[in-house]
Amino acid sequence: MRLLKQLLPVVLVAFVGGQVVVAVEDSPVLSLVIGLMTAVLAVLVYAWTVRWSEHRAPVEVAVRGATTRTLLGVLIGAGWFAAVIGNIAFNGGYRVEGFGEIAGPVGLVGFMAAASVTEELMFRGVLFRITEERLGTWWSLVLTSVLFGLWHMLNPDATLWGAVAIAISAGGTLAAAYAAFRTLWVPIGLHFGWNFAQGGVFGTAVSGNGENDGLLDGVLSGPAILTGGKFGPEASPHTVLSGVILTVVFLWLARRRGTLVRRKAEAPAPAASLAR
Repeated sequence: MRLLKQLLPVVLVAFVGGQVVVAVEDSPVLSLVIGLMTAVLAVLVYAWTVRWSEHRAPVEVAVRGATTRTLLGVLIGAGWFAAVIGNIAFNGGYRVEGFGEIAGPVGLVGFMAAASVTEELMFRGVLFRITEERLGTWWSLVLTSVLFGLWHMLNPDATLWGAVAIAISAGGTLAAAYAAFRTLWVPIGLHFGWNFAQGGVFGTAVSGNGENDGLLDGVLSGPAILTGGKFGPEASPHTVLSGVILTVVFLWLARRRGTLVRRKAEAPAPAASLAR
């Protein structure tokens, strides 16, 4: 019940906000404003539901340190995608044919902000965090990664391989990032940086949602198995491999910091019980 109490309000904000952003997508300024408003409202709703259902402060979305942690995530996400598209280009699968107009990326800032914030609140803030309490970090990571991949099957140009690639790379990386830093701002920033670099900078499709007008007029060409095809570079093996590497790095960091959670049944018995 606690999971549903927190998940449903965020899903409602995501659905309504997403519909409005799509309805005004022809206006970059409106898309920007409504997208940012949706992101802020989603965080406020999440924070309220945590206070109401768990009777605690929602430290995972604390305002203090939010900017620094979000920027860290953005840098990781943008750098990750730059490395992926660089590898695809090196193998002849991506080329730049010119420059786009600024209007497209401006509108995408709002759209990507709304998508990254609401999805991270749903999948890492609610689903991963709550299931981790019982299943532990490893099993919760697997479960939420599968659900994250299935979620992307709803997109217009979705493919089964695209969903699998998303589950393995993004699902694992984002959950591991939360496990390592224990704040939602890092995965939110990482998610936004990755998505915006794809659509807003390099002008490629994002998760099977069609082509985007980025700062660069980029074109993917060649075998879909290498470039990701209509689904976008997220379905590329370059993304999957690098995502697995990042997941391992974040989980290693979580282990170093002692933030991994064991399954409830595996938790060590209290000292008092052992004494008996």
